Amino acid sequence: MDPEPRYFMKMEKFEDKLVTILNYGALNLALGIGYKHRIFDVMEDLNRPMTIPDLAGKSGLDERYLREWLGIVVTGGIIELSADSSGEDHYFLPPSHAGVLTRKAGSNNLGVYTQEIPLLTLSALQGVEQGFITGEGVPFSAYPDFQAFMSELADAKHEQTLIQNFLPSVDGGKLISRLEKGIRVCDLGCGQGVALNLMARAFPRSEFMGMDNHGEAIQRARSSAQDLSNVNYRVLDAARLKEDQEFRHQFEYITAFDAIHDQSHPLQALESIRHMLSPGGLFSMVDIKAGSRHRDNLDHPMGPFLYTVSLMHCMPVGLNDRGRGLGMMWGKEKALALLARAGFDRVEVLDIPNDGFNLHFLCRG
Repeated sequence: MDPEPRYFMKMEKFEDKLVTILNYGALNLALGIGYKHRIFDVMEDLNRPMTIPDLAGKSGLDERYLREWLGIVVTGGIIELSADSSGEDHYFLPPSHAGVLTRKAGSNNLGVYTQEIPLLTLSALQGVEQGFITGEGVPFSAYPDFQAFMSELADAKHEQTLIQNFLPSVDGGKLISRLEKGIRVCDLGCGQGVALNLMARAFPRSEFMGMDNHGEAIQRARSSAQDLSNVNYRVLDAARLKEDQEFRHQFEYITAFDAIHDQSHPLQALESIRHMLSPGGLFSMVDIKAGSRHRDNLDHPMGPFLYTVSLMHCMPVGLNDRGRGLGMMWGKEKALALLARAGFDRVEVLDIPNDGFNLHFLCRG
């Protein structure tokens, strides 16, 4: 058989795919802008077709910019377009689209993620491109707006799920009664304290400590916890605590929400957690649900997105201080191996209610 037709068919298929990629890349940018300016939230609340002047008035945004933006999301199939009897265009966000795009979507909110790639590109592209040549990491200072985004992401992830779904699932529900009676809890890599403050408010008899090596994030965490007497934040590098007697067996429960893969020295951080965990205590390591090899993730529904976030942030940050640079997609197999090296010999790998992104590695002290 003449190979030429097959060659041209393959080329045509890939060309079609490349056109789709270009369109979807543009849509991601537009969705991120729409999410940031709460355009989708406005349209969801009104729940009716709107003209451009109407949308501009309700959102407080510029009409000309909205017109051009609407061109993207209409041709991209995000917002529906119709015309009234006079021929004037009306724009409508279907409820099924709003259900994954807006802040009201709760744990189903995917709209918040549309801001991530544009933000990382703006912050770190030059540093990452240089890293391909030098092999060096990108300093955390290159991501000035990323902590604020991570706090917003934590809000979207934790606000409706942490207290209601995740914590009740830990240790068959036994953790809740311990928290209600009063135990000592540490959140490692706490960022701006979203998760820890939620826990501190829900369980006033327990004592909570947040640790992060980013001073600005800790300052913001302290500011947001001024009304709480049972929470304390400290600027600390977890990798340097495994010999510190102040923290030996100090906590009955320790959490690390998507934090270990960002550590420059993750083994030492896990050894520190083992050192800090009291006998019979619990450590919840929540991290990305993936395999450790590329071949394990060929069918991952968000593989390209997650590897991109890892390339643009998690891996280069983890390379600092001569770090390992695990990256976000280090995977279950590497995670279990590292936990074992750190001394955790009783580990359960669990799915998380209403969270398809992550796995829960529940470790017992």
